[in-house]
Amino acid sequence: MFRRVLAETGDALVSVFFPGGCRLCEHLLTRASRLPICEECLGAFPALSARVCSVCGSPALPVTTLTEAATGGSPSADDRKCFDCAGRRTYRFECARSYAAYRGALVRAVVLLKFEKIEPLAAYFGERVASLAKRDGLTGDIVVPVPLHRSRERERGFNQAELIARPRGR
Repeated sequence: MFRRVLAETGDALVSVFFPGGCRLCEHLLTRASRLPICEECLGAFPALSARVCSVCGSPALPVTTLTEAATGGSPSADDRKCFDCAGRRTYRFECARSYAAYRGALVRAVVLLKFEKIEPLAAYFGERVASLAKRDGLTGDIVVPVPLHRSRERERGFNQAELIARPRGR
């Protein structure tokens, strides 16, 4: 009880002496946090359903065969594939996953990370990806972030994919 009151008092003092607005919606931040985004905006990232392609992670509806449609069966989570992956498209990876759809507030948050190097956002995204991997039982021997072109990394001074991959790599 005392700890919660102390935390709320600290949040109030920080918001009074160091007022700041959410970088996405500009509402006043009322909690002390390293993330410059309010709880409402963080909760507004469009979640993906658990029904995704087992290869690329696309939220597209899975392709069912005529036999499955006739018998009323549906593919298991391991066999569920989108139209592209069920066709001729092949990737050089086993599977990919996203924790949210890349639109709306999430796009603006990623832009903040990429161009303003707000590292707490990278940790936030990395924790979400790690929890998704744990939930779905995705294991691997190594985590490799997508390489960034040398000139782009020199320009930014960091690789945002590497920052996001760190929590999962641990």
